[in-house]
Amino acid sequence: MRKRARLIYNPTSGRETFKRQLPDILNEYEKAGYETSTFCTTPEALSAQKEADRCTIDGFDLIIAAGGDGTINEVVNGLSSHKAPPKLAIIPSGTTNDYARALKIPRYDFVKAAQLIHKNQTVHMDIGKVKTETDEKYFMNIGAAGFLTEVTYEVPPNMKSLFGSLAYFVKGAELLPRVGKVPVKITYDDGVYEGIASLVFVALTNSVGGFEKIAPDKTLGDGKFTLIVVKTTNFAEILRLITMIMNDGRHIQHPKVLYKKTSYVKAETQNDQQLMINIDGEYGGDAPAEFTMFKQHLEIITDLDRMQLSINTHDLISEEKEEEFKKRVRELDTRNE
Repeated sequence: MRKRARLIYNPTSGRETFKRQLPDILNEYEKAGYETSTFCTTPEALSAQKEADRCTIDGFDLIIAAGGDGTINEVVNGLSSHKAPPKLAIIPSGTTNDYARALKIPRYDFVKAAQLIHKNQTVHMDIGKVKTETDEKYFMNIGAAGFLTEVTYEVPPNMKSLFGSLAYFVKGAELLPRVGKVPVKITYDDGVYEGIASLVFVALTNSVGGFEKIAPDKTLGDGKFTLIVVKTTNFAEILRLITMIMNDGRHIQHPKVLYKKTSYVKAETQNDQQLMINIDGEYGGDAPAEFTMFKQHLEIITDLDRMQLSINTHDLISEEKEEEFKKRVRELDTRNE
């Protein structure tokens, strides 16, 4: 009996290119021995998540998620509530595709991404779960709170489509002068931090918003979150930290940064001030929020050969993006002197 695969795709991602290549994409999975069918997501809330959940219950062997990080997150939520979910393949056709970047999945060639199925290589990835007072959901890449989370909400969709990750870098530079003081209490495996924070990251990979050195020593599937708390709201210090992230990852040793490996995080505010939680690029509720770990919960198709080559090395953002961001930072720095 042939194995079954379901391709869940977002019709707004990848524009016409993805639709033109869909027959070739399906052919790759058919050649790999999968009887492959498709599901086009709809405007219904959590359309991709519900389909992934249904296919898991129906016993599909492989789920293929095609879209951006939002679509991937929905599919991950549909799979992760099950004890033995099917394998997951990813075809990145969104704007930033942080998760595909971390897993070394080709991001600019949909057919090439599909062809990874022939290598028969997988990685068992950790999945996080966040619980707030109003909701709980799974995430595969990043939970965050603080001023940079505003970037995701404020970048217009047309700007994301035109400029990709660069749109986030530029908007981030514009928002820096608005950084406010948020008194937080962050509880983790080995301790508690109580004080001011401008940023809190709970990361499962090393790739966030196009930056690939947020967690430079991250080992995928190690059963640990990388907890990063930026303990300053000083404009100049934050600029220096961003420069460190872009250049060499030395921010992890900065005295104004708490950098820990942990399997549990609880984020709370010290007063009634709102602290929004961002989960894989989307609003995920307000603090208090608890983050728990599901070690190596999903088996994902990837290119282990390329991942091995990248150990202890990191792809840089393009020179164009880096120079544009630094230019905007210099302009803002001069304006605030």
